[in-house]
Amino acid sequence: MRALLPVALAALLVMAACSKDKDVEPPAKLVAFPQTLPVKELWGDKVGGGKKQVKLRLGLGPAYDNGLVFAASDQGELVAVNLESGRQAWVKKFKKMQFSAGPGAGAGLVVVGSTKGWVIALQGASGKELWRTRVNSELLSAPAISEKIVVMRSVDGRLHGFDASDGKALWSVEQQVPRLSLRGTATPVIAKEIAVSGFDNGKVMAVSLASGDTLWDTALATPHGRTELDRLVDVDSAVSVVGDNVFATGFQGRTAMIALDSGQIWWAHDMSSYHGLAVDEDNLFVTESDGTVVALRQRDGSEVWHNDKLKRRGLSTPAVTSTAVAVADFQGYLHWLDKQTGVLVARQHIAKFRVTNPPIAVRDTVIVLTDSGKLAAYRATPRVAVAAQPAAAPPAVAAPPAVAEPPAVAEPAVAQPPAEPPATAPPTPAPTPP
Repeated sequence: MRALLPVALAALLVMAACSKDKDVEPPAKLVAFPQTLPVKELWGDKVGGGKKQVKLRLGLGPAYDNGLVFAASDQGELVAVNLESGRQAWVKKFKKMQFSAGPGAGAGLVVVGSTKGWVIALQGASGKELWRTRVNSELLSAPAISEKIVVMRSVDGRLHGFDASDGKALWSVEQQVPRLSLRGTATPVIAKEIAVSGFDNGKVMAVSLASGDTLWDTALATPHGRTELDRLVDVDSAVSVVGDNVFATGFQGRTAMIALDSGQIWWAHDMSSYHGLAVDEDNLFVTESDGTVVALRQRDGSEVWHNDKLKRRGLSTPAVTSTAVAVADFQGYLHWLDKQTGVLVARQHIAKFRVTNPPIAVRDTVIVLTDSGKLAAYRATPRVAVAAQPAAAPPAVAAPPAVAEPPAVAEPAVAQPPAEPPATAPPTPAPTPP
């Protein structure tokens, strides 16, 4: 019964919204545009799923380490695929195991979590199981992995540290869980012997890897409003760490730059996002709750550009390549936006199913897992300048305007736009009770 409550509550919220406002804006329609970034599908694979098993894969996204892409299904399947060739390196099936978190990959390990709190670590190269342990709560996000420790968030508001060699529990710290929150948990990040993670109460917390001591916790947003819905301030997406700075964003909260050593907020902007952000050397890119994609300058938070052409399309967390920002939507489209200007430069239709989890980028290759279980890799290679072409050749694409601080990045090109899909409402993130 408890498992059905989030779904029922989501349905009630949708009906309530419709009854109060019958002019709710539909998802933006896809329109043709000059595609200037060449995109090639490298390979496609299947990881569980199927038409009869399409689910909201809240915590099941792809991961990459040492030339291999890892993906898991809610049916207990874990697969490793060679990034370049698409060939399966190994496949493991765990009977009576429902994966819901991960995989996470790093330091030669791949780690997954289950709905019943199981944490399983395998050798990345061979798939050999190394250890398994269990926590007393559901797991809904990938772990962070270093040479010595594996860090995972659980739904009960705890951050756990496990010995990477044998799975022994090293420490556990806790944040208060509100009465109502979005379903999902933030993926922790490891940087400079510190684990950093967001929580459902709107806080970002830093913990010492060695001791589990809390170094700081900073409120990214403070709950306010009359109803529990108004007071939702979840930080459900992973933070990004660049040097000595942490970048974080939250639902009905703020996007901010936080000092890694002290937790002090250097700058912040009111901005709502449950999808998350990604960074490059100079900027950060945020997918807002309404589907607007925004680029902000790292050093001061000033806006570089924003693109609202994909509003209400249930966009994923961005993935950053050398020249573009890739986001996937609720109809299985993958879109590339120019990093410097924010204009759409490419689009690819992956499948007729939504993409709940973040795509990942390895250089100019974007890997995406749809909710139907299709795992695919697309390479978007920037066009290299060539000698003058004959008159019959298409004209060269003009370089985008320069932006104040970030270095100018050459822009590229891609395939024909897909047919315009029907506009249907994207999935609403389901709040979950305690």
